[in-house]
Amino acid sequence: MTFDPPPVGEIVPPLETVEGPTRYPSAGHYVALTPLDADAHAEALFAASHRDEEKLRLWTYMTAGPFADVAAMRDWLRGCERSTDPLFFTVIDLSSNQPVGMVSYMNILPAMRRLELGNIWYTPGAQNTKVNTETIYLMLCETFDRLQYRRAEWKCDALNARSRAAAQRLGFSFEGIFRQHMIVRGRNRDTAWFAMIREDWPMIKTNMQRWLYGADESLSLRALNAPLLRPIPA
Repeated sequence: MTFDPPPVGEIVPPLETVEGPTRYPSAGHYVALTPLDADAHAEALFAASHRDEEKLRLWTYMTAGPFADVAAMRDWLRGCERSTDPLFFTVIDLSSNQPVGMVSYMNILPAMRRLELGNIWYTPGAQNTKVNTETIYLMLCETFDRLQYRRAEWKCDALNARSRAAAQRLGFSFEGIFRQHMIVRGRNRDTAWFAMIREDWPMIKTNMQRWLYGADESLSLRALNAPLLRPIPA
C-alpha cells in the first residue's frame, strides 16, 4: 500500500535571533519617527487633531478620541507611551519640526515574524503628502530589512475607504473582510485585512524610493504598486 502524505507548508529557515521593533527613533528626508513622549508631544498632537471639523474627523474610525482638552489627550497618551504592544511613535514633519501624527507597531509576534502597522493618523495637512508615505516606508524598512519579518499587516474598518485606498497604494494586498470582527464605540466593525509579505517588499521598496526620492514628479505610487497586489487565493 502506498502512502500519499497530505500537503504541508514549505520549511521556513530559522533566524539566529528574532526580536521585536525597538523604541529607537528613525528618520528619512521628510519625517522622523520618535518614541511617543506624552508630556512633550501632547499639545502639538492635540492641535494637529482637534479644533476644527476636518481634524475631528480623524477620530471617526479610531478606538479613542477625540478628547475634551489637551489634558485629557495627555492622559491617554501616557497610557500609549507605557505600552510596548502597541509600540507608539510620534511622526515629526522635518520641514517644520512639528508633530503631525502618530503610528504604532502592534500585534507583534516575533516567533511568527509578523506584525501590524496600526493606530495611524496624520493631521489633514500631512495627508496625501510624502510625510505619510515615508512614515510607512521607514516602518517597513524596520519590519523587513532589520527584523527580517515575513509579513506586515494593515487592518481597518471596512467602511474606511481612505484607509483601504492607502493600503493598496502602499503595496498591501487585500485579503478579505472579517465580518462582525469588533464592537467599537458600541457599533459593529467589519474589518478589512491587507498584508505585505517578505517576497513583495524588494519591488515595493524600489517603487517607494522612486516616488519619494526620484526626480519624476509625474510618478503614481498607486500605479507602480498595482501590478504587485496579490489576488485573494481561490
